[in-house]
Amino acid sequence: AAAWLAFLVGLSLVAGSHAYAILIDAHAEDCFFEHVKTGTKMGLTFQVAEGGFLDIDVSITGPDGKAVYSGERETDGKYTFAAHTDGDYRFCFSNKMSTLTTKLVVFSIVVGSEDSALSADDRHDKLSDMVRELSEALHNVKREQDYMEVRGRTHQMINDETNTRVVYWSFFETLLLFSMAVGQVYFLRRFFEVRTMV
Repeated sequence: AAAWLAFLVGLSLVAGSHAYAILIDAHAEDCFFEHVKTGTKMGLTFQVAEGGFLDIDVSITGPDGKAVYSGERETDGKYTFAAHTDGDYRFCFSNKMSTLTTKLVVFSIVVGSEDSALSADDRHDKLSDMVRELSEALHNVKREQDYMEVRGRTHQMINDETNTRVVYWSFFETLLLFSMAVGQVYFLRRFFEVRTMV
């Protein structure tokens, strides 16, 4: 839990970014909303960290009800787009396909700047444009690093669970083989035992 908290704090340091970790019960759907203006760049980065086959249904819907993005049984992903109209955009994670398993989803919603929010002087100022592009590139690198960190932790958790199962199974096999060896020695000794009648 502390590792996920550290990840969320790191993501929240990125300007215009909202990072969350949510538990989605079986047969449930959770949605989040962002109010933006036309032309605003937005991005969604997510990963299923725990639960079942590590899959979730994802959808992004615009204010007009049109699907911007839709994906089924995805384990992780990144999607960026520019708002096509003013209003509330809905980001939904659905676990309706699951019958029993609750899933932990870690995700961030990044809201960039509007293209039309610049003054006429800023539009023509090449240095300002380059600084803005460099800033956006830096934020993208930070998001990518955070995304890779979550993926690394998820894979490490899967490796640790697999290793634990292998160790337990090996211990069980060793115990079973030792029991079989003791049983065979006992039966062989009994077989060759000389019995005398008195």
